[in-house]
Amino acid sequence: MSNVKKIIECVPNFSEGRDLEKIEKIVSPFRGKDGVKLLDYSRDEDHNRLVVTVVGEPEAVKNAVVEAMGVAVEVIDMTKHQGQHPRMGAVDVVPFIPVKNVSMTEAVELAKEVAKEASEKYGLPIFLYEKAATNPTRENLANIRKGEFEGMIEKIKQADWTPDYGPAEIHPTAGTTAVGARMPLVAFNVNLNTNDIEIANKIAKNVRFLNGGLRFCKAIGIDLKERGIVQISMNMTDYTKTALYRSFELIRIEARRYGVSIVGSEIIGLVPMEALIDTAVYYLGVEDFSMEQILEARMME
Repeated sequence: MSNVKKIIECVPNFSEGRDLEKIEKIVSPFRGKDGVKLLDYSRDEDHNRLVVTVVGEPEAVKNAVVEAMGVAVEVIDMTKHQGQHPRMGAVDVVPFIPVKNVSMTEAVELAKEVAKEASEKYGLPIFLYEKAATNPTRENLANIRKGEFEGMIEKIKQADWTPDYGPAEIHPTAGTTAVGARMPLVAFNVNLNTNDIEIANKIAKNVRFLNGGLRFCKAIGIDLKERGIVQISMNMTDYTKTALYRSFELIRIEARRYGVSIVGSEIIGLVPMEALIDTAVYYLGVEDFSMEQILEARMME
């Protein structure tokens, strides 16, 4: 088994979606590295956020991620950061996802190694979250990030919120970071034909699990000012148990009470084929469909 190649995915989120020069600097450590493949990077000006997707061999990915974290700490100043997406640091969140011949336990260990190294190199306070969390209150990223960059100044001084690695005070310009391991996540956004952010907030509240909505769905309302519309921005944390079409249809139902309709949706970053096939099967009403019927899936076996 020692010769079997291990592949892990990492999807670091950085708090910069507008300055192209800074974005290229942050992404640069993922280019031209043996054992690392840059699959995708997408920026959002409204969210003011950069989402990078890389896969590769664990050690190579770890080194590239730590290097990119250092660049982000250097070029991003959180005291000047504004955006629609919740954030607490220049390197906001760094999740590791097992892909091939890697266990969740190994992904957790890699997350800990990255957290330790980055905290020591850059003076970053780092929290472990999801499967790597050191206590139940830190499993949910939203709990850690509550208060965001501004609120974390005092929050981090509380005994319950001492970082797992690094100093018990925020980095003056880079804030704090969460590093963890998790299942594949789908960043799925649904746009509405209204500019009323209160409607988006109310719908998001009814859709997300925290308030009694869908089990594996996190949701917030986002104001897309430049487009004159609002958005339900979601993280589908386990698409195998809460399908994308369920969140889409629930939003449609909730929007109807406000006389609002869906005008489109988007997926940020990469998405597992199965998540989209499942949705296509639902809307087409295909009976007894199997992933084995997907041509590309069979070709990759």
